[in-house]
Amino acid sequence: MEQHEILVRPSLRERGWLVSYLRDETVGGILLIVAAAIALVWANSPWGDGYLELIDLQVGPESLGLNLPLGVWAADGLLAIFFFVVGLELKHELVVGSLSKPAQAIVPAAAAIGGMVVPAAIFVAVNVSMDGGSTRGWGIPMATDIAFALAVLAVFGRRLPVALRAFLLTLAVVDDLGAIAVIAIFYSDKFSLPWFLAAIALFVLYAVAQKMRWTSPFFYVPLALLAWYFTHESGIHATVAGVVLGLLTRVKSDPGEQESPADRLAHRIHPFSAGIAVPIFAFMAAGVDLRSIGIDSALTEPVAIGIILGLVLGKPIGVFLGAWITATFTRASLAPGIAWRDISAIGVLAGIGFTVALLIAELGYEENLLLLESSKLAILVASLIAAILAGIALTLRGRHYAAIAAVEEADKDNDGIPDVYQEPSAR
Repeated sequence: MEQHEILVRPSLRERGWLVSYLRDETVGGILLIVAAAIALVWANSPWGDGYLELIDLQVGPESLGLNLPLGVWAADGLLAIFFFVVGLELKHELVVGSLSKPAQAIVPAAAAIGGMVVPAAIFVAVNVSMDGGSTRGWGIPMATDIAFALAVLAVFGRRLPVALRAFLLTLAVVDDLGAIAVIAIFYSDKFSLPWFLAAIALFVLYAVAQKMRWTSPFFYVPLALLAWYFTHESGIHATVAGVVLGLLTRVKSDPGEQESPADRLAHRIHPFSAGIAVPIFAFMAAGVDLRSIGIDSALTEPVAIGIILGLVLGKPIGVFLGAWITATFTRASLAPGIAWRDISAIGVLAGIGFTVALLIAELGYEENLLLLESSKLAILVASLIAAILAGIALTLRGRHYAAIAAVEEADKDNDGIPDVYQEPSAR
């Protein structure tokens, strides 16, 4: 097997897509943090009962079985939009992005898998070995919140090389795919085969319409809503519909097309997902009521300990080992300017598990209020610890990243294209 480099600078076109996408996520991450902070303060204020009444307020047509609490609408409805964008991102990465070339994809994919397996294993080990443990939430520490992580980068790692940002995005996207698979298989209930088959039929119709190059929103919007409803009624978590539709969307542009349907939809929907849907879900889910259980008792539950250890320790260990072992066996070497300590820093950053972690916590412990509140608090604490540690690690490498950025972003002729992409070796 020939030796090759990984985490190389992405192409100019891919760099443009990546920078645009990450800009939206950074803004969304800041809004997410603000929304979660407001929820946490409100839930523990003298007006906390009003917060609980709000998320339990039921709205929707009862005749369709959709008279649901606002908290459920946020998890099942708004996060379906989030996972649709995730599906679009994954399709982009698989077809034209960093996962399209096996030699470049194998190491970040293995890092992502390691970053899911090790935290889950730590969580299970803690909860099996301690009295009062519950393994039901083993999927909670698997997830990485790209928006929250990018908000941390906006403060501590603004000059992080594009290749490392792409690596972080790949980790998060593969994590999200793993999480949605876990949700579909292990956290869905009351399965209904007729509704499931009806949903499959609509997914097939969507794929055919993409192949036939149909473009009318008057066809796709009702189809997507029906696919979501049929998936919801099938007993599979409704967010699965979002990621399936995203994966079925065409990502290669035809001659004469400026953008493919996947990229066009991502540009239109991603700001809504990152700036509205996810922050609203964070507001609905992050309001941990500590007035009755207390911080000490909540964080000493085996579930909470497993989540904190899984995210803070398991994530960086799993990411590093997955990447290093795979690189060793495939004879891959890191691109110039990137070191294994940078992979470790990204692993620490990946320990920020928020949006999807909160969703899995609600699915896993919806019938046990103590464990649910403990899980949510642990997610918040672990994400904060991971953010602080990542900030320290990135700050220590700040001068090195600034030197790389000076080269990658230099544009002496002011033509809008970084000079490194106009050198003979880049052509």
